[in-house]
Amino acid sequence: MRWIGKVVGGLIGLAGGPVGAALGVFIGHSLDTAAESPANKASIGDFQSFFFDAVFAVMGFIAKSDGRISESEISAARTIMQGLHFDAEHVSRAIRAFTRGKQGDYPVDAEIARLIQVCAGRPDLLGFFLEIQMRAALAGDGLEGGRRRVIAEIGRRLGFADPQISGLEALLRQQACAGAAGSARTGAMDLQQAYSVLGISQSATDADVKKAYRRLMSENHPDKLVARGLPESMQDLAKEKTQRIREAYEVIAEDRRIR
Repeated sequence: MRWIGKVVGGLIGLAGGPVGAALGVFIGHSLDTAAESPANKASIGDFQSFFFDAVFAVMGFIAKSDGRISESEISAARTIMQGLHFDAEHVSRAIRAFTRGKQGDYPVDAEIARLIQVCAGRPDLLGFFLEIQMRAALAGDGLEGGRRRVIAEIGRRLGFADPQISGLEALLRQQACAGAAGSARTGAMDLQQAYSVLGISQSATDADVKKAYRRLMSENHPDKLVARGLPESMQDLAKEKTQRIREAYEVIAEDRRIR
């Protein structure tokens, strides 16, 4: 049963608007592809089951990390589940995982270690996992209290540097504000966000910037995404994604005077 892609697309689309939805569809398809590669063919069910449970269990752990779960955090979790249009079986499963994660004996360290193991060589999946957790926390309490520290620690364990983690938070906040305003964007992308979108640091060379831009534009070309399984009706979402990549490059190019 292939429902991990549904989880990905739905979660990213909940707070990200058209751009977030396009990202979600792409990463979701990547997840399905990873699970169905020849190397993983024999354990597709186990892979999907673990990833699904880990998403909601760690979400519960983060929500309870300061000792209590607020009504806003419960509401945020419910909104995520509702937005995914789960059937009753998967809603129940997500709730069970969330409840397991908020227990005092939840082995979060072991869970994260296993997540890293099963997603070996797929940083896109680990990035997706981190993004889900940050979206839920932002929707729940705005990352107040110790939750930012907990998510930052999880992000570091997953292999992400502090600038990447803070850049992701800034980008998600901007997208959430844009969604609340009913528009695709609230203003021009700043330089830090631009580097985050291209997945490079500000110390990257001009050649690295161009290389990252060309790679992302190629990977996210609407025709290629459709060929990989993206419904043709979602081509406009893929175009939004490439527009964001192009905007990020233009911001950096202008700052560096790259021609």
